[in-house]
Amino acid sequence: MKTPLLAVALLAAMACHAEEAVPRESPPGSATAVFAGGCFWCMEPPFDELDGVLATTSGYTGGSVPEPRYEQVSAGKTGHVEAVEVVYDPQRIDYAELLAVFWRNIDPLDDEGQFCDRGAPYRSAIFVRDSEQRRLAEASKQAIRERLGRPLATPIRDAGVFYAAEPHHQDYAQKNPLRYRYYRSGCGRDQRLAELWGADARH
Repeated sequence: MKTPLLAVALLAAMACHAEEAVPRESPPGSATAVFAGGCFWCMEPPFDELDGVLATTSGYTGGSVPEPRYEQVSAGKTGHVEAVEVVYDPQRIDYAELLAVFWRNIDPLDDEGQFCDRGAPYRSAIFVRDSEQRRLAEASKQAIRERLGRPLATPIRDAGVFYAAEPHHQDYAQKNPLRYRYYRSGCGRDQRLAELWGADARH
């Protein structure tokens, strides 16, 4: 559930609910990774700035309802979570680095959502596409568990179908910088990341 403080950004997003999902194509030789870290608006920028990341797409995955809409997902009726698909060049950046960026942008101790976004659609997760991604994800999770000294609430799941979100959700931070900053600040995201990761927090 979104908090009242986020009403401006939420209403702007819902106003475009009739748009169709954007098509996605992966360049030859590229690889994909899928991460859920709460609001997908906030998960695109950390990956976009990495050398070797070719594209990011906000979307929905993990549930059973085909072609879900934002209103359905945020209401918790689909089993899906908000997630981001990262298309990257494995010759320039590896999956382990993507994992490191993922962890530094979430609260892996929170099993009820992420930051101000509460409920199942905003829980964190890593969706792995093959045995190598799973091996690296498990190793990174163990390292984070040891660092924080507590059990983690972030599961590692097999990747399923990823549905791109509506066009107005894509590149939201770039297209709506003021609303994005207002949302991110009001959500307390950066404050909590700094508490967890200190100088390693990546915004």
